[in-house]
Amino acid sequence: MTWWRTGTIYQIYPRSFQDSDGDGVGDLKGIEARLDHLVALGVDAVWISPIFPSPMRDFGYDVADYCGIDPRFGTLADFDSLLAAAHARGLKLLLDFVPNHSSTDHPWFQESRSSRDNPKRDWYIWRDPAPDGGPPNNWISDFGGSAWEYDAATGQYYYHAFLKEQADLNWRNPDLRRGMMDALRFWFDRGVDGFRIDVLWHMVKHADFPDNPANPGYRAEMGEMHAVLQLHSTDQPEVHAIAAEMRSIADSYPGDRVLIGEIYLPVEQLMHYYGLDAPEVHLPFNFQLIDARWDARRLAGLIADYEAALPAGGWPNWVLGNHDRPRIASRVGAAQARVAAVLLLTLRGTPTLYYGDELGLADVAIPAARVQDPRELREPGLGLGRDPVRTPMPWNASAHAGFSTAKPWLPLNPDWPTRNVAAQSGDAQSMLALHRDLLNVRRKHDALAIGDFVLIEAAGDVLAYERRHGDERIVVALNLGATPQPVTLPAGEVLLGTLPGRGEHGLLRPDEAIILRVTR
Repeated sequence: MTWWRTGTIYQIYPRSFQDSDGDGVGDLKGIEARLDHLVALGVDAVWISPIFPSPMRDFGYDVADYCGIDPRFGTLADFDSLLAAAHARGLKLLLDFVPNHSSTDHPWFQESRSSRDNPKRDWYIWRDPAPDGGPPNNWISDFGGSAWEYDAATGQYYYHAFLKEQADLNWRNPDLRRGMMDALRFWFDRGVDGFRIDVLWHMVKHADFPDNPANPGYRAEMGEMHAVLQLHSTDQPEVHAIAAEMRSIADSYPGDRVLIGEIYLPVEQLMHYYGLDAPEVHLPFNFQLIDARWDARRLAGLIADYEAALPAGGWPNWVLGNHDRPRIASRVGAAQARVAAVLLLTLRGTPTLYYGDELGLADVAIPAARVQDPRELREPGLGLGRDPVRTPMPWNASAHAGFSTAKPWLPLNPDWPTRNVAAQSGDAQSMLALHRDLLNVRRKHDALAIGDFVLIEAAGDVLAYERRHGDERIVVALNLGATPQPVTLPAGEVLLGTLPGRGEHGLLRPDEAIILRVTR
């Protein structure tokens, strides 16, 4: 069984994990210094958000060199040291590949914009103005405003799905495609175990650039990007051949290298990224738990529908949070965040855990003067900013929570003196202890790691299911509500519960989840 099927992935936002040099920003040496936390937690792989050279207008998602390390994070030697240290501890290391767009500071774009006849002109997406001199079509940036930026020097517009400083690459150009595939090989050759591929479904645009249709359900509070449906600017058929080529490269290396695709699409379309004519990404990210209403019947339905939609051989995966979306503790509350942790780590498939969720971190209110995220700066007050979920990891009760010797780049969680790794490590009932126990139980029982999944009929606020492997049967029962719920469970041994002691027979206590090994 491949490691990425049985393992758990842990996402690190590198600016916020651990600062080693006193500048208030996390770095590679800091991550290396904290690897033992990940070993003690029980995860199997680390995914690090972008660490490549960047002007940081979108904090690393504007890459200026695909084969280097930004000096804020360290050097290539520091990366090699981190990789070796992770491997020595049995941890896999995944990088964040950003293939849809580069920084406008990238030498490729500098050449591309220098003249219409430059050899790299077609490495990016350039179009003539519309007849009225305006943008070529109505496409809208995900950060608001037109997705087209006029370049007076050459009299054309270039396309940017995000900031104007993030120019989209033209994957229809074979030379650009070779250059980007070479960048993948550069890191595979260095020993990385895989990649999370940023906005994979954005990578190819309709060749004729027609207008996107208006969104009939648009409301201003959704953000301007939703004023149109991204029918022609995303999820084009040609993207699948590119993903298949990336997969072919990954499969050519030893050691079960993995590709994970960031894809926000309905389930039916998401499934195509497992591979249509050839294998594509191993794990198209399944974000349904992030967006779903926290309701037992709704969750049961989406889990069943997702399982039923998987193609033959397709392995499921689940995510509760990431660097772009509100934290689970803010969405469902502290008590239900414990129940959610059980759900994430007992569903069939590969779970991805976002740093700090193992402590129950919630979104942090960011004063206006300290806002960093361009998403918030461009459309303020809509609650779309991502800074609240990117705040520094609190390690202990010392100055700056042990994250840095200097003022951190973003504020700490206000309860950091008590909600930190050191404090929770000594508390058997803490969120950290719960995650450690869950990952330990998952590792010990094949039924949880790789077993079949069967929903159990339940009512009210109860979500229940069984995991089976060989002769082992494990039942998971979750109370997603704040009142006691009746539940019928088979005889068995409780392997783990989110609340101390045992409740009344036949009832789940409010906000309680249990994992039960069935005995015959």
